[in-house]
Amino acid sequence: MTSLARAQRSLADPTVRHPLWPPLTAGCPVTSTEEVAYPLEVDYAYDEVPADLFAGPAAHGLERWAPLLPPLAAPGLGEGNTPLVELADGVWAKDESRNPTWSHKDRLNRVAVSAAVASGARGIVVSSSGNHGAAAAAYATRAGLPCAVFTSPDAPPAVASHLRAYGATVLTVPHPSVRPLMRRIVDELGFQSVSSVTDSAHTGHPFGPEGYKTIAYEIALALGRAPAAVHVPTGYGELLFGVAKGFEELARLGVTAGVPRMYGVEPAAAGALTEALRTGRPAARVPVGPTAAYAIDCEVNSYRGVLAVRRTGGAARTVTEEQFRSAQAELAAQGIWCEVSAAAGLAGLRAHGPDPAREEGPVVCVVTSSGYKDVATGRAAVAPMDADWDAVRALLKA
Repeated sequence: MTSLARAQRSLADPTVRHPLWPPLTAGCPVTSTEEVAYPLEVDYAYDEVPADLFAGPAAHGLERWAPLLPPLAAPGLGEGNTPLVELADGVWAKDESRNPTWSHKDRLNRVAVSAAVASGARGIVVSSSGNHGAAAAAYATRAGLPCAVFTSPDAPPAVASHLRAYGATVLTVPHPSVRPLMRRIVDELGFQSVSSVTDSAHTGHPFGPEGYKTIAYEIALALGRAPAAVHVPTGYGELLFGVAKGFEELARLGVTAGVPRMYGVEPAAAGALTEALRTGRPAARVPVGPTAAYAIDCEVNSYRGVLAVRRTGGAARTVTEEQFRSAQAELAAQGIWCEVSAAAGLAGLRAHGPDPAREEGPVVCVVTSSGYKDVATGRAAVAPMDADWDAVRALLKA
């Protein structure tokens, strides 16, 4: 199937359109201001979408949804088609840890790395504490492109090993130097950035969030309808926006009757999207305190998240460290081991609760990544014990 992607358009003003190529990774040059860099999205020839696109089941590999994605010029790894697991009381978990590099970021990077290949980039550069870097490195090496990953010295111990396994160049420099160096790599070496290079708000790659739309497609096919609400771990808001856009497309094409309310859930130690919505701004910058949810502790939001919440009638919510841990334990008790950040969606639902007057139908919590990604994972050894039957029996009867 052929991509129906036609143009890039500004999220600040959808009437401002740019050619599909090259990807405008530094935001919209027309609508961005000194205060806020506005991201772009991809527009499609929706009137040409095959009538039977959503008639069949989901499948591994984003090729299944090619008409509603930018051209997939990079080979895939069987990403997507992750399970939707029923928990209790009408709540479902969309388990994105089942992707090839164990996180939702595989969907974004299949699309973003494809854009780099199609536009002739010499390599990939990314700033990431874990999930995004691993996925970018995996898809870049599969496409035959070098990958440079700026990561934090405080990232989980396994991150560097994961990145180097794919042949990535791992760079740890002081945080204020990351974006200036990324911009030089783009400008002087011809690499394409698959994460944000802007300082005033988060822009990111305009094609990347399109990969997240496929989560919405899969949820709707699995449930036979759109859910009432979707709760999403939220850092910069790319996932929140992508899933919301996917449901909007389904409603536009007549596949579903409506669009679920989207809830972006952030750590209480940060909460940039919550602050932006509270103050009515497109983007807000906040201080970041200590939190185990390191993957989503962002000091600034993207305008994407603001749009996702406003357009769907949802909200941004913050959760405490205790609430994160409680949700992580609830998921583990159901057989889903995720990192702390990945439990944010369920934590937000359990902490703030659905409004019984508004929730009519299933509620989905997106679980973004595996417990292998946590900072504390692998640091606690199992203590040896004697081969004493009474001791073993006592443990099993506890």
